[in-house]
Amino acid sequence: MKRYVLLPALCLLVAACSHGAADEEDTPAAKGQVAVTVASPVRQTFHDTVEAWGEAAGDPRRARAISLAHGGQVAALDVAAGQTVQRGQPLLRVTPDPAARNAYQQAQSALELSRGELRRTGQLAAQRLATQSQLAAARKALADAQAALDAQRALGGASAQEIVTAPADGVVTSLGVGLGDRFAANAPLLGFTPAHALVALLGVQPEDGAKLRAGMPVQLHGVYGDQASFSGSLRMIGQAIDPQTHLLPAQVELAADAGASMRAGAPLAAQIRTADFTAWAVPRAAVLHDAHGDYLFQLEHGHAKRVGVSLRSAAGDPVGVQGPLDAQAKVIVLGVYELGDGDAVQESAK
Repeated sequence: MKRYVLLPALCLLVAACSHGAADEEDTPAAKGQVAVTVASPVRQTFHDTVEAWGEAAGDPRRARAISLAHGGQVAALDVAAGQTVQRGQPLLRVTPDPAARNAYQQAQSALELSRGELRRTGQLAAQRLATQSQLAAARKALADAQAALDAQRALGGASAQEIVTAPADGVVTSLGVGLGDRFAANAPLLGFTPAHALVALLGVQPEDGAKLRAGMPVQLHGVYGDQASFSGSLRMIGQAIDPQTHLLPAQVELAADAGASMRAGAPLAAQIRTADFTAWAVPRAAVLHDAHGDYLFQLEHGHAKRVGVSLRSAAGDPVGVQGPLDAQAKVIVLGVYELGDGDAVQESAK
C-alpha cells in the first residue's frame, strides 16, 4: 500500500524539477548576474568649444552712411529702417536749401553775363578797339563763372528736387532724418549695408576670453526655427566687459553665403572652436555621475569594473571622455544604473 502512495509523490517531484530547469534556461542571465549591452571604446579627435550668443549685424568695415555734400530739406521718405533695397532704388527725396538755390541762380546769371561780355570784347578786339589783355580777362571771367556754376550745381541748387538712390543692393540699417527735417551738408541721412556684408556680434563669458584668438573657426546658427548653420572666423575679441551684458564682446566674420538667407538683427548662437584633443569616444548612455565625479563601467572577466573619467566633450553622441580605460575591455552601455563595482554581469545577445 505504501508503494502506491509514494509513486504519485515521486512524479510530482520530477515535474517540479523539470519546470525549474526550463525557467533557468529561459532567463537571459544566470541568477545574480545583470544583463547588459556593451560597446568598444575608440580613440577619437574632439574639439573644445566656447559658447557665445549674439546677433547678425552690418559689417562696420563695409557699412556706410549716405549723405549729401549740401544741405537741404527732406521732402519724401521712400524706405524704412531694415528694408532691403536694390541698386538705383529711390531712398528719399530732398529739396535744396533756399540759399543754395539762390546762389545757383546767381551763378547762372553771372555765367550768361560773362558770355555776353566775352562776345562784345571779341568784337571790339576784331576792330582793334580792345586789347588782347582785355580779351584774355573776359575769357578768364567766363571760365570763373562756369566754375562757380558747377560748384553751385554740386551743392544741389540746380534742381528743385533731388532723389537719393541706393548705391548697391543692400539693407537700409537706419534713418538719420525724418520727413520735413532740414539737414546740413555731409550730415548722415541713412545707414546702408551692402548685401552679403554681415558679421556676428557676440558675447562670451569673461572667463573664456583667455582661450580665444583671432582666426579661430566658428559655427553659427539662428536661434529660432530650423535655421541653417553658417561658418565664420573670429575677427576680434574685446578686452573690456560690456557693462550692459556683462560679457566680453566678440566679432565674427561670416561667409558670403550667410547674407543670402540671414537678416541684420537675427539672433544667433555660436560655438567657437578653440583647441583639438584626443579622447575616448563612448556612447552617452555609458557615462554616469555621482558625488565622486564622472565614471563608467567596463566589462572585465564577467564583472563590472568602475573607471573614473573626465567628460571633455559633452555635445553629441558619442561623447569624449578621458581616463584610464582598457582599450581591450568593452564599455557597458545599457544596464549601468543597476550596477555596482565588481558586480557579475552577462552581455546580452544583440
